[in-house]
Amino acid sequence: MAHPDDWFQFARDPGSGTEMVRAAFHARAYDPHFHDQVLVGVTEQGRQHFRYRRQWQHSRPGRVILMEPGETHDGEAGDDGGFTYSMLYFDPAWLLQAAGICAGRSIGPGLFDFPRVLEDSPALAAAVFAATRQIAAPDSRMHRDAALDAVVAHLLRHGGRGAAVPGRHPRIAARIRDAIEAHLDEDLGLDRLAALAGTDRFRLHRSFQTAYGLAPHAYLVQRRLNRARQLLAQGATPADAAAAVGFADQSHLGRWFRRAFGMTPAAYRRACTNLPDIATP
Repeated sequence: MAHPDDWFQFARDPGSGTEMVRAAFHARAYDPHFHDQVLVGVTEQGRQHFRYRRQWQHSRPGRVILMEPGETHDGEAGDDGGFTYSMLYFDPAWLLQAAGICAGRSIGPGLFDFPRVLEDSPALAAAVFAATRQIAAPDSRMHRDAALDAVVAHLLRHGGRGAAVPGRHPRIAARIRDAIEAHLDEDLGLDRLAALAGTDRFRLHRSFQTAYGLAPHAYLVQRRLNRARQLLAQGATPADAAAAVGFADQSHLGRWFRRAFGMTPAAYRRACTNLPDIATP
């Protein structure tokens, strides 16, 4: 049950596709999930706990949170006082382009290889706060763009230094992932998925869980959620998005979407597009 003092704010910059969330939670905030975006945030108040790469992370006020695309995480309050945080969600393609312009050279995806998930960087924290404010209520387009550019400039100093984690995504798990991606809207059984990946169902779960931190069926749900999120941002109705990515119906999408992202598909669509609400069952 939600705490009476919990709240959630969302806005999206239509130019860059950057999204912002400010929220307060007093218990469990999110189930394990992942994003296709690059996440950069700050704990504003309280103690924020979450699991990332199967390790507990503990953030306090002022700490910067850096998450790479596709990395599973959750979130909860560290004590009864709850926590408040701000988070930016960057489209990776836009971020690489903006970083290249800022640096005056081509920037590769190593920009997202953050050496630490938690950083103590008052300058980056201040830039994140400024950007979330400008996306939520821009003083002007120029102010908003400048605030985003300031975050990009700081990320150039923090990203790209992390070493690859050996064996994190072994070959068999990568084949399972590719099979899920290729058949995202299908009702795949484990035997069929194992055959597509060239393995058996007994090794399938163990190897995938080790590599990605999620069971194959949970990963499938998260991929569908992120694809539905893209479609909703483009104006698709919740019902159409649910059908397009393989959810049983709109209600099924809605339950999972709220658990992962803290809002309904209809609310996300409305915030991204300003289109009128669609009647929901």
